[in-house]
Amino acid sequence: MTSRRTRERLVEALAQQGVADERVLEALRRVPRHLFVDEALASRAYENTPLPIGHGQTISQPWVVARMTELLLEPGIPERVLEVGTGSGYQAAVLASLVPHVYTVERVGALVSQARQRLREARLYNAHIRHGDGYQGWPEYAPFGGILLTAAPAQVPAALLEQLADGGRLVAPVGGSGYQALTVADRGAEGLRYRRVAGVSFVPMLEGRG
Repeated sequence: MTSRRTRERLVEALAQQGVADERVLEALRRVPRHLFVDEALASRAYENTPLPIGHGQTISQPWVVARMTELLLEPGIPERVLEVGTGSGYQAAVLASLVPHVYTVERVGALVSQARQRLREARLYNAHIRHGDGYQGWPEYAPFGGILLTAAPAQVPAALLEQLADGGRLVAPVGGSGYQALTVADRGAEGLRYRRVAGVSFVPMLEGRG
């Protein structure tokens, strides 16, 4: 269930599906995904599939986590990354194994306490969690060299774009319920440049705190 061989099979599958960044693949090897799922689902932790985590949320499919991380780090490793939608804490854990400082915002209070505990168990102390409205980001630590959304807004919130540093990159699923476009936004000298990468399906991004 948690063996090196089991994790290696998952990493091999991700590589076959096009994830090419060795830093990201190594992070998926190292981060213990079984710590970030409910105990009853631990035997499925290294399947390449999303799993429920309660409160109407899911832990993302490993391919999605790997691909979004790869896209975020493509221009280089930023000093600070903002994640919106902590969920189980797994995506934050993968980022924290690669980036010096991760700031992650979760609207559901019960998920915040669980994610904090799981990150401690994984010995990842550079991920900072806040119970708050993801639409507002975390302005106290802006600007961020990278911003990653793990829930889908109809449009990227203006407050998050304002917190993206010059030369920074935002990766987000954008669109209506059920199906979205995985979107990359780069802030350059001429402003924001967008491109769509793939079709994905994420839970909707909600405003406020739960």
